[in-house]
Amino acid sequence: MQLDVLLINQSVWNLPLFMGLVCIFVLYILALKRYTDINIVHKQSLLFFLGLGLCYITTGSPIAAISHLSFSTHMLQMSILFFIIPPLLILGIPGQLSKVPAMKGFNKLFLPPVISLYAFGILFLMYHLPVFLNIFSQHTLLHNGYMLLLFILSSMWRPITVHDPRHRLYGRQKKRYAIRSGMILMPACLIFILNAFTDGIQNPFLTEITAHLCTPSQIDSAKLLPLPFNTNFDQIMAGTLMMGMHKFSIMLAFRLGK
Repeated sequence: MQLDVLLINQSVWNLPLFMGLVCIFVLYILALKRYTDINIVHKQSLLFFLGLGLCYITTGSPIAAISHLSFSTHMLQMSILFFIIPPLLILGIPGQLSKVPAMKGFNKLFLPPVISLYAFGILFLMYHLPVFLNIFSQHTLLHNGYMLLLFILSSMWRPITVHDPRHRLYGRQKKRYAIRSGMILMPACLIFILNAFTDGIQNPFLTEITAHLCTPSQIDSAKLLPLPFNTNFDQIMAGTLMMGMHKFSIMLAFRLGK
């Protein structure tokens, strides 16, 4: 019952995000018809549509509220958002579109992949430090802006997923880049595991959600999820899950990129 009360209060569909993704969907179809010979049921277009769909499910649907219930569900959301969706979107952009003037100008907005990779690793680590988690849980606008910045920096996936041969890595260079990305993201994964063996940290997003309920006595955050979700094991599982999802995303990008 307590979980039902939480979801009733938090289940909000993000209409502005939905309309924005629909606009991207329409522009993508128009670009395919004008500049390529690929139809909307081609493998590449389906990957792009899947990326858009996952983006809305993970950030604009009531599932976004569920992701804040525990560190493990939160890290699952973050892994899908930054490790699964960007490769799908990039893989879904045909190489012919890279020659379009508008696309060339759009690509100039992104930092070089290596810089994006290191910047993402640093900011991703900072995001999961307790002091920053508490700040983001109290300032929604700041939190959303930070997430958007991380999503832009997830363009770090381009060297192993982009179809433009001028910006794509091959062979050993591709494998070395994938290994480097895992090493750079490793500290963000380990911070949860290390905290679990010390004092542990509270989930500030769950605290913020329950604080906004009309009658706080209706809900006890400690009983929202069954064990082990409210133990230090949850943090160990969160760090392990993120490492596994990153490894899975690299394997998926390699396989789909062939």
